[in-house]
Amino acid sequence: QVQLVESGGGLVQAGDSLRLSCAASGRTLGRRAMGWFCQAPGKERQFVAAISWRGGTTNYADSVKGRFTISRDNAKNTVYLQMNSLKPEDTAVYYCAAHRTIYGGTDPYEYEYWGQGTQVTVSS
Repeated sequence: QVQLVESGGGLVQAGDSLRLSCAASGRTLGRRAMGWFCQAPGKERQFVAAISWRGGTTNYADSVKGRFTISRDNAKNTVYLQMNSLKPEDTAVYYCAAHRTIYGGTDPYEYEYWGQGTQVTVSS
């Protein structure tokens, strides 16, 4: 069993930056890709970014390419999401998730473990 805890969310203004962290406890992340998803009120959970287990491959939603960066520190069992140039439409609860395999993907059903989420609110 893997427990994931997100942190780093908050209320910021458009153009600001935030760095989300996702700390794993229980079993280590091991050979699992990791992902970040977001969910705004009334909307389905959407893919944001994913990173392979060694960190060599990353994937981003078109809406965040060039603004967000996913990274991981396996020694610390932690995954990060650096969010720059934030926009009001980025407002959502952000969840990190551990994939079933080493490669990662964009489908939330491919992910086995989920954190409780951290709220990001971007004002205009």
